[in-house]
Amino acid sequence: MHEKFSYFKSFWHICRGYWHSEQKWRALGLLAVVIGLNFAAVYLLVLVNEWYNDFYNALQAYEAESFWPLIGRFTGLAFLYIIIAVYAIYLRQMLEIKWRTWMTEHYLARWMKEQTYYRLQVLGSDTDNPDQRISEDINQFVSLTLQLLIGFLKQLTTLAAFAAVLWNLSGAFTVPLGSHEFVIYGYMFWFSLLYSALGTGAAHLVGRRLIGLDFEQQRYEADFRFSMMRVRENSESIAFYRGERPETAGFKERFALVIKNYWELMRQTKLLNFYINGYGQLAVIVPLVLAAPQYFAGTMALGGLMQTISAFGRVQDALSYFVDSYASIAQLAAVIRRLGTFTAHMEQASAVESPVQRGTGEAQALVLTELSVELPDGRTLLQDATLELPAGSRVLVTGRSGCGKSTLLRLLAGIWPYGKGSLTLPAGKRVMFLPQKPYLPLGSLRRALLYPLSASGSEDRMAEALQKVGLGSFAGRLDEVDDWSRILSLGEQQRLAFARVLLVRPDWVFLDEATSALDEEREQELYKLLGRELPGLSLVSVGHRSTLFAQHEEELHLAGDGSWELRPIEG
Repeated sequence: MHEKFSYFKSFWHICRGYWHSEQKWRALGLLAVVIGLNFAAVYLLVLVNEWYNDFYNALQAYEAESFWPLIGRFTGLAFLYIIIAVYAIYLRQMLEIKWRTWMTEHYLARWMKEQTYYRLQVLGSDTDNPDQRISEDINQFVSLTLQLLIGFLKQLTTLAAFAAVLWNLSGAFTVPLGSHEFVIYGYMFWFSLLYSALGTGAAHLVGRRLIGLDFEQQRYEADFRFSMMRVRENSESIAFYRGERPETAGFKERFALVIKNYWELMRQTKLLNFYINGYGQLAVIVPLVLAAPQYFAGTMALGGLMQTISAFGRVQDALSYFVDSYASIAQLAAVIRRLGTFTAHMEQASAVESPVQRGTGEAQALVLTELSVELPDGRTLLQDATLELPAGSRVLVTGRSGCGKSTLLRLLAGIWPYGKGSLTLPAGKRVMFLPQKPYLPLGSLRRALLYPLSASGSEDRMAEALQKVGLGSFAGRLDEVDDWSRILSLGEQQRLAFARVLLVRPDWVFLDEATSALDEEREQELYKLLGRELPGLSLVSVGHRSTLFAQHEEELHLAGDGSWELRPIEG
């Protein structure tokens, strides 16, 4: 019971945002029109059911003069039904687009807000493939929810309309029991109700494993796609290692999980389809058996028999809605589970607040007060660091690999949630961080050069910046759209990052091994370029090369056990 409640709770938590948003009235109006059209379609089915009685009675009585008028009446009803059915689906799909658009924008905003996409990895969340959650699961959630909801309301209306028809047509059924007789009024309706209740329960027993299998299938499929995407992103490294064999083995392992789970999904679906088809075929013959005694006794005409069969079929379809829709319901439950866990993990990531107090001060200095840097397991990398770096400082952060140099920069950037103390940045100053591997977005070289700013600015300035960092040959290709992270070597990408610094002209720059792919001569040129073009620039660099000492004035050495030392660099 608790599991069912959690599914409903997750469903409402995911669903309520759109229906309480600024678009709610337009969405509710469109939903009302769609539901209204489906109700109109049910009313037309009732009229068609009445037509069955008139038409077959006319055939039985050989009333030729009534044949064509009844055919014309059916044609009119059928044409109207087609128009209503088409627009009911079209407007439902329109609502799907609007709902999916809102949810996608909402989830993208939450995923990108306050580096949630990064925090999910830092916190060790088990949310796999967030891209699939946003692209596929939202689409399935919206589509399945509307289909099942509108289908349920339509079948509920069908049940209400045809139950009365079936009740009146089936009359009374006398059951002799010893010396007494029991009269069951509307016996065909009660039998249909019992038949459907037993069928729904049996369908759940047969198909309940589909929910977990659907969930696992989506996860395995996404993992298989992601493994191929990883090869595409790291194709050069894999080619150097001649890693085709282990990568192929990895593909086969993940694909084997896809196929293994799919076989089990097929088996469960086969069992469910056996049941559903048997259940549906049995429902065809049941009304004939139940209505035959009245027909052969002469108390029911042929038209009444056909109308009864049609009404029973409609009631049966309505009552069997959950049986027929069980596979879709199982799929929706799996989607709710995936989106629900993704939503919960994003909320947990957003709720994590670093104990480090960040602020800005009037003093043109970077001030650390009893600052500690920690790992998620509680291990301390830097403990109680209190120091002040005035404007124009050039500090090199050193230490053994794994001692916390890059993690310190992450904390200074505000993206690392583990630590304590306080950090004060100069007020009104622009700060820029350069990671070891620069990120180059898809699109034009202009966009990659100006990232994360908008791709606009003086073309002469961009060309000049490229020229100064040794990429002048690319100045004429600013509007060329391509995968620049593939075209440019890592060294060229790092030089491009320095060109970004020249264009942005920040006051403080933090470099995390930002010249690791460059030769020492080029590295020296770029540091001198920053000093020449931005004379008041403050630099904090992380690096291992001894040649970096010549470009800095102070060394912040981290021992890795929490201790640290700030010392001048001797000329």
